[in-house]
Amino acid sequence: MKPLSKTLTGEKVEIIEIRGGRGLVTKLLNMGFYPGVIVEVVSNCGYGPLIVAKGGIRLGLGFGMAQKVFVK
Repeated sequence: MKPLSKTLTGEKVEIIEIRGGRGLVTKLLNMGFYPGVIVEVVSNCGYGPLIVAKGGIRLGLGFGMAQKVFVK
């Protein structure tokens, strides 16, 4: 298990846990990002926002936010 911020561009990962506050968790749940969902990392430059894709949806996550989403 590792934070989403440590994944590589092009990698497909499964969300395991979101370790954030209620606001962050609610925001991601409403967008369809919750434990068990497979996402693909579209862009990760290692220090700024990450772009992930799930189905036809692309979502930009700030680096701090991505550090609170754990994947495998």
